[in-house]
Amino acid sequence: MEDHPDQSIPEGENSGSPPRVRSLKELIEVVTGRGTQSSTDGGDSGIAEPLPFPFLAVVGQVEMKLALILGLVNPNIGGILLIGPRGTGKTTAVRSLLDLLPEVKKSTCFYGCLPEDIEHGGIDAVCPDCARKYGEGQPLSVPGRVQLVELPLNSTMEDVVGGLDERALVHERLRLKRGILSQSDRNILYVDEVNLLSDEIIDAILDASALGSYTVRRGPISATYWARFTLIGSMNPEEGRLRPQIMDRFGLRVLVRGLADPDERLEAYRRVQSYLGNPHGTIASFEEETGIAREEIQLARQKLNSVVIPNEVAQIGISLIQSLQIDSLRADITLFEAARAYTAADGRERVEIEDIKKVAPVALRLRRSQFIEEYLSAQKLEEEEILTRMNELSSDRV
Repeated sequence: MEDHPDQSIPEGENSGSPPRVRSLKELIEVVTGRGTQSSTDGGDSGIAEPLPFPFLAVVGQVEMKLALILGLVNPNIGGILLIGPRGTGKTTAVRSLLDLLPEVKKSTCFYGCLPEDIEHGGIDAVCPDCARKYGEGQPLSVPGRVQLVELPLNSTMEDVVGGLDERALVHERLRLKRGILSQSDRNILYVDEVNLLSDEIIDAILDASALGSYTVRRGPISATYWARFTLIGSMNPEEGRLRPQIMDRFGLRVLVRGLADPDERLEAYRRVQSYLGNPHGTIASFEEETGIAREEIQLARQKLNSVVIPNEVAQIGISLIQSLQIDSLRADITLFEAARAYTAADGRERVEIEDIKKVAPVALRLRRSQFIEEYLSAQKLEEEEILTRMNELSSDRV
């Protein structure tokens, strides 16, 4: 996404109506430079009500915001990893997605039963209550907003995958309760400091993410849960590196740096000051643009199925990946799915070369392995030596 001239509003000046925009992509670009009026005349917001910092109030960091929006538009991108030092707004940006999240079909059941469970596994695939509802023609799901589910760093394996339901045990019944992975189905699972998680937990998350479901076994009972979530992780590379197989599961990789422009840093301070003094007022100042962005995300999700990639554009993408010597096929999937999401967000139905160009850095960076390159090179030399020796032995016997 290209930088635009400074469009911030002079301090103390009323912004009036938001500028008219043609697409979600353009909306983010325009609002990025918008100013806010500082105010400390606000009531106590309390601690129970979630009041995330407005996503569109985040100054700069266009690549990070673009990657997060693309993940909302197209979950098939395969997750997003934010990499950068402390204090650069990674967690703030993720939590600020709350007001932009689109609607999906949500289960009305404590155990997460959905109509597709019955379609795939029959009536026994849902709990007795949902089986009764289904027989009576009652809906098992209702429209609901996608939720942001955060994985605490101190989570246990049982917290993540689920365990025996203590409420059922009181009545001498064996029943499993859902874990965080099941609660994340059709939602966003955010893992802060993902590089500090135990191998056991990260493996469970990655397996569920890859399959879209997982099975829990506790003694004589077992249950399979849906786990079709968008995975967002953040990390500070100073605190440790990710295993290659974990890194490969994240589709988009964003390098989050500190703001280099002094004016942007000052504007960021002013917005934080305004938010801390009056969170309701700061949120309200971006309410109209946030509503437009939320509607545009929903429209882009609906439009996504009609977006196509012409063969000549796809071939250029494949050539780019091969020229970079990237072996993982996930690179192809991420590049093309991100380009489709970018196209849908721009209100178009045909991916162009420029769309590939826009998303290529976040889709393809950090995918090459020096170790694998050296390993395969050594194996190629060994194979050539084997063939040479074989040819020599064959010629000696002729």
